[in-house]
Amino acid sequence: MNFDAVLVTVDEALRRPLPGQAAQDLLTPVPRREWPSNWNPARVRNAAGLLLLFPVDARAHVLLTVRSDAVRHGGQVSMPGGVVEPGETFEQAALREAHEEVGLPLDGVEVLGALTPIDIPVSGFRLHPIVAAARVRPSLRPADAEVARILEIDLDALHDPRAIARHVMTRDGTTRNVPALVTAGAEIWGATAMVLAEFLTLLGWRGPDKG
Repeated sequence: MNFDAVLVTVDEALRRPLPGQAAQDLLTPVPRREWPSNWNPARVRNAAGLLLLFPVDARAHVLLTVRSDAVRHGGQVSMPGGVVEPGETFEQAALREAHEEVGLPLDGVEVLGALTPIDIPVSGFRLHPIVAAARVRPSLRPADAEVARILEIDLDALHDPRAIARHVMTRDGTTRNVPALVTAGAEIWGATAMVLAEFLTLLGWRGPDKG
């Protein structure tokens, strides 16, 4: 997918109402994990993640990371991101975390908008995905002990129906059917896959069941 064309499409789409949970559900584990019945909403911790678009040979790519074994959820794929600090906006937190985790130069990075927040009951977070773009491929390096590997994912690879995998996972006594995107030697599932599902829907993706 051509980077410039994707940038125009995404910029326009983010100015309209988002597809929201209906799009997220295309890659949501079933049954979806919910907050416990006795959960106090005031205890939700806000986090922000950066979904960065950039070109490689004029083709649109997105930035993801593989978490190191030194942190919780080691080996899982995620966006650069973390807890929103007091006084920060979601956009500021997402950019700060990307700079800290992968050394993203912030000069030339343009925030395009936000996707629909996702609640992650297993860790008590509400994730706010922020979409941004760099018109030149950034120089990146794992700059934080949380990051084992940086992934530069071609959007065409995510659109490929062969990228879809399905697994059955059992956790805390509940068995779930878990869809995933498989590319670049990694499996993307859970909240990160849900964010990508909404993002890809903005580009005309129809989900795993419809190609």
